[in-house]
Amino acid sequence: MSNKGARNLFIFGSLFFFVIFLAITFDTLGKLDKRAPEITKEVDEGKHVWHKYDCIGCHTIFGNGSYFAPDLTKMAINRPRSYLKRFLMDPKSVNANAAMPKFGISADEADRLIAFLEWTSKVDTNGWPPKPILAVAAGVSGPELSAGQKIYRSQGCSGCHMINGIGGTTGPELTHVGSRRDRNWLHEHFEDPSKVVANSAMPSFKHLGDQALNDLTDYMLTLR
Repeated sequence: MSNKGARNLFIFGSLFFFVIFLAITFDTLGKLDKRAPEITKEVDEGKHVWHKYDCIGCHTIFGNGSYFAPDLTKMAINRPRSYLKRFLMDPKSVNANAAMPKFGISADEADRLIAFLEWTSKVDTNGWPPKPILAVAAGVSGPELSAGQKIYRSQGCSGCHMINGIGGTTGPELTHVGSRRDRNWLHEHFEDPSKVVANSAMPSFKHLGDQALNDLTDYMLTLR
């Protein structure tokens, strides 16, 4: 190839890929606004609370922050407001072993921070954060899940509870719960947690129906 041909190939090739780059950029920018819900005044105020207490110093959100504590991008998906509010205002009232200190967050600040976390949970993050790669070890994923395991996974129970070292720590560990609790206690706890555990922050799952609660109870009883 002559020098002129090589020069033309470089110039026109560069222009071609530059045009493709512009087209991809334009297409991406056109979709960005559709990937996130509207930012309300309450959400904006919640972000100020997030910065006031330097939450990012321990937690990550959208992949940014520190890794001393759980990622909070999708934290609000499977946790009711009442649970989150209690935890934010006094972590140890929900979990005596919580590492998070009591910052003195007011009820109003907690409401605004929860609004911000609810907003982040609705943002299309293309599957981020990823599910634990060792989920199979916890017995909550795989090709042959029991009915109870499927419910455990679909309800996001691992966000608060740990099984075989996999899951959250805001709720009690369930690795050997089947040897500690009987069927009646477990079923009643799923229906109305506060009835059997005073001041329980866990929401009721009575809306799932008796069959689903029986299946979930069966799964818990296998954990010994």
